[in-house]
Amino acid sequence: MTIPLFVLVGPTAVGKTRLAIDLALFGRSPDNPAGEVISGDSMQVYRGMDIGTAKPSMAERRGVPHHLIDVLDPRTDFSVARFQEMVLREAEAISTRGRLPMLVGGTGLYVRAVVNNYAFPPEEADWELRARLMEEARRRGSDALHERLRLVDPAAAARIHPRDARRVIRALEAATVGARPISKDIELTAARESPYDALLVGLDMSRAELYGRIDRRIDRMIEAGLVEEVAHLLRGPGLGRTASQALGYKEIREYLEGRVCLNEAVARLKRNTRRFAKRQMTWFRRDPRIHWFNVPNDGADSPEYHRVVEGIARMIAQKWKWVYNQV
Repeated sequence: MTIPLFVLVGPTAVGKTRLAIDLALFGRSPDNPAGEVISGDSMQVYRGMDIGTAKPSMAERRGVPHHLIDVLDPRTDFSVARFQEMVLREAEAISTRGRLPMLVGGTGLYVRAVVNNYAFPPEEADWELRARLMEEARRRGSDALHERLRLVDPAAAARIHPRDARRVIRALEAATVGARPISKDIELTAARESPYDALLVGLDMSRAELYGRIDRRIDRMIEAGLVEEVAHLLRGPGLGRTASQALGYKEIREYLEGRVCLNEAVARLKRNTRRFAKRQMTWFRRDPRIHWFNVPNDGADSPEYHRVVEGIARMIAQKWKWVYNQV
């Protein structure tokens, strides 16, 4: 029996968190929401990384339960395979409670691994090899690594874009030290059934409006104490391999270590976040299953915003009538 799963994706700062909570409370009271949110952000799992990952506060959650937030120490490595397992466990539990699991986030690979039930190799990551390959990609470009991949695993090379350095590196790692090439994982994934009956919805807005939102959000993060948050983490538990790659934390760390001034660090963070949002949209636009909605930039209390919420709620009700009996 498949598990119902509502998936809400889109670029950073587009308003996924607020809209998901509004959907969970559509026609419901806070003590009986229609759904529960599972964070699809690969960095919100870490405790203490609050401002830079834009975690919703308890007040912002308005009584809607949130899962996979604050569950790991920031020194702990995290993987898409582990995320996949955690989501399945949470989705099963939420569904058993008679509520709709709502996977909300912008980490494209993580979300797709859940929905498509990706097969992953059993062996642990070879971080030393990955570091060497990443350095080689930086020096020679990912195209050179892709050519190497074509020689050792042509099936994987045919499926992976030469500019997708992370996936090229992972495929080379699997071909070098793995028990099976990554192309075999692709074959296994194609043969596996998904445990979910999923509905995928994406949020978008004009590029200029989105970039303006990103810049304003980062300004608010700095005002809210992002520099102090990163400094506290570096003084205390520290950041592991995964957490240290989070947007905001690596840029502010450069400032704290004296490599750039604060203005430069903030400028880099804004630039990198805009680039990340562009990559997110490129990733999500490839998936024909996603139903897209344009969200207004004039606030969550506008009539147009409420029409978007109601439109998505109607889609959910058409697929799962038990979620919104009154729609």
